[in-house]
Amino acid sequence: MASQTIRICETTGCGKAAKMRCPSCIKLSISASYFCSQQCFKNYWPLHKLLHNMDKQNGNKNTFTEKWPGYSYTGKLRSFPLSSPRTLPDSIARPDYADEGIPIGEQKLRGNNTIKILSAADIEKARKSARLGREVLEEGFKASKPGVTTDEIDRVVHEACIERDCYPSPLNYYNFPKSCCTSVNEVICHGIPDKRELEEGDILNVDVTVYHDGFHGDLNETFFIGKVDEVSQKLVKTSYECLQEAIKAVKVGIRYREFGNIIQRYAQANGFSVVKTYCGHGIHRLFHTSPNVPHYANNKAIGIVRAGHCFTIEPMISEGTWRDKSWPDNWTAVTLDGKRSAQFEETLLVTDKGVEILTQRQTENGEPYFMTQLKQGL
Repeated sequence: MASQTIRICETTGCGKAAKMRCPSCIKLSISASYFCSQQCFKNYWPLHKLLHNMDKQNGNKNTFTEKWPGYSYTGKLRSFPLSSPRTLPDSIARPDYADEGIPIGEQKLRGNNTIKILSAADIEKARKSARLGREVLEEGFKASKPGVTTDEIDRVVHEACIERDCYPSPLNYYNFPKSCCTSVNEVICHGIPDKRELEEGDILNVDVTVYHDGFHGDLNETFFIGKVDEVSQKLVKTSYECLQEAIKAVKVGIRYREFGNIIQRYAQANGFSVVKTYCGHGIHRLFHTSPNVPHYANNKAIGIVRAGHCFTIEPMISEGTWRDKSWPDNWTAVTLDGKRSAQFEETLLVTDKGVEILTQRQTENGEPYFMTQLKQGL
């Protein structure tokens, strides 16, 4: 069982442990509002309600500063403030976009569908970056619990990268402001870590990529934050199984377009939909490159799998519609109906014998984190 954050009653001078939340604060998505009892809540109400009034005056449903007045959110989640940019030691090697935000190497190959075949030396470097990426995600998983902000998870990931002599690949990639992506509930992908506290019942995807010795290693998983409802459990489980079904099919000679047929068939059989906007991708010295790997059926992906290809499969599976919408930050992608979405990703290397999952979790059976959580009774 994951440890719980101990909170103190908001009532001035009380000091007792608090678990009860103000119903209005929950509705408005105001995080820091806990009380030890109904009596404390009633006694402090004349002052506490000013928090709600201030929130309404600012036209915002969860923070005191509305970034995007008039913007229509699709679900309950809101954008919270960001922390200051994080820095890295000069000793850590940077990708070509680290300073200006533009991945020059990727742009030079835009429109080129040639898929790079890695040399033996390249493969060893790809293996190491992938292994380090898994280690970093492990630290992010350990930090993910109720009461912790996604910004705190980003800090943990950032420092774990530094400890392993890695550059966090998302940082400043097309000006992305953080070191990992944290996608909560209806966020499909590319959620920006902020100061919102994770809440009991949330689902959270942490997407980590590290750059080490000239190679990127990319992976993500969806976790449970405390106890989650059965539909969310099934959604996360199905998302993981969609990825596993696709990985089983990876072999020399299969067309990249076939993976989407496998994934959509499995997702729909379980009552879920497949996001079409985002896809898997080639990865090695470049963060994103050929091939494109769509996750939906009847796609037109170009290419045939060959030994030495290195790429990701990362299906995004949604509870309701597959359609998406982006927040005004131009990164955060959410479901159009505000229902939940889950994702899993591995970096894969094709061999003459089949496939090697470079980012696989190093446990006896490689089980994902959510299965560990279920065994612990969450």
